[in-house]
Order: sequence, then structure tokens, then C-alpha cells
Amino acid sequence: MNLSLTMRALPLAACIMIMAGALGACKDEKSAVGQIVLDTDSLPTMTTSKVTTLISDSGQIRYRITTVEWLVYDETETPTWKFPKGIYLEKFDRDFAIDATVQCDSATYFSQRSLWRLDGNVNILNTNGEKFLTQQLFWDQRLNKIYSDSFIHIERADRTIEGLGFESNDRMTRYSIKQPTGIFPAGDFAPGRQPATASDAATDDPHTSAAENRPAPPAVPPPPATPIVKPAKPQLPHK
Repeated sequence: MNLSLTMRALPLAACIMIMAGALGACKDEKSAVGQIVLDTDSLPTMTTSKVTTLISDSGQIRYRITTVEWLVYDETETPTWKFPKGIYLEKFDRDFAIDATVQCDSATYFSQRSLWRLDGNVNILNTNGEKFLTQQLFWDQRLNKIYSDSFIHIERADRTIEGLGFESNDRMTRYSIKQPTGIFPAGDFAPGRQPATASDAATDDPHTSAAENRPAPPAVPPPPATPIVKPAKPQLPHK
């Protein structure tokens, strides 16, 4: 064998192997880039930080939203707005007066369904000064309806109501509790006091409750008064 020919052939083989490896690497890299492009549908089409904005419905301003982060997903199969760091929302009536205020830890708006999902420490205050506390709440703007299957705590001026499952109009002025679990006088939740135990709570009408509709217990008559006996007047001896 010619030694000089063998020495010349070795670099050529090495070059072929290097080129084949480079082509393989380029092929793998192209595949990875293609995968990244396909995953862009899951990325938000708009990201806004520290925003306060007004939102109209049927040509009229109905809401004011204040949030730290607002993500819009318009290119996904289910278009949504997401507020992962919480939201403060004010709802206006036709005269631009505030109907209700809403605050929660996170929120998602399903734009095609006009449906809000509020999660984590949902706190709602209506025009009557009533406060609603729950962990999850749905707000259907098309049906003008608010509902939840979670535990609900309602604080009114005269009482506190608790239960499981809740439905209301979108102004939070007419509401019902599906499974009431407790109704307590407002003073029972004052600082330093333990709440009383009760088995009934408000049902269909916010101004009535099962406890109110129950007949009052018979009155217990007071104990008979002890007769007062006056001592006899002493008689003076006759002279």
C-alpha cells in the first residue's frame, strides 16, 4: 500500500464525517425552531402592566379595571384576558354611579362568552353596603347573573349569613343561597367575640330568612311575685 496515498485520504474522510455531523446538527436545530414557532399560540398577544382602563358594553362605559398585570390571549382556541396578579373592578349603572366593586387575587375573562371567573379572596361590595366573601365566583354578563358553588360569607348591617352555593343579579342586590349553613347577629363577629351557633340562614329573599319565618317560641311567664306582708301595727295598752 502506498503510504503517501493513505495519508492524503485520511483528511478527506475526516471532512466528510464533519460535514455529515454539521448537516445533522442543522436538521435538529431547524426542528427545534419549528417547534418554538408552533408554541407561539400560547403566548399573550398583548401584555400590559400597571393599568387603569374603562370598558364599554353596548356603547356605554360600564366598568373600570385597575390591575398590576393584564394578559390578552386573542390567538388561542378560547380567547381570554387574564389578570394573574389580581384585579379591582368598579361596575357602573346607566348614570355612571358605582353599582358594585369587586376585588380578587386573580381573574380570567372569556371574551367570546362574556364570562368572568374570579378566584382567590373574592371581595364584593354592593350599593347597600353588603359585603360578599368567597373563593371563586362566576359573572355572566349576557345573563346579568352572578353565581358560585363555593362557600359564601355575606356581611349585612343586621346579620352575617353563610352557606354553600350562591346566585344573584349582577348588581348583587337580590340573591339566594342554595345550602345555607348559618345566620348570626352582626354583633357576633365583633372583635374579641365568638360567633353564636345557628342552623338556618337567608334563602330566596335577602330580607327574610328561615329563622325569621319560624314561629316564635311561647313566652315563658315570669315567676309569681312574692306577696309583701306588712307587720301588724302594735296595739297600745289601755289605761
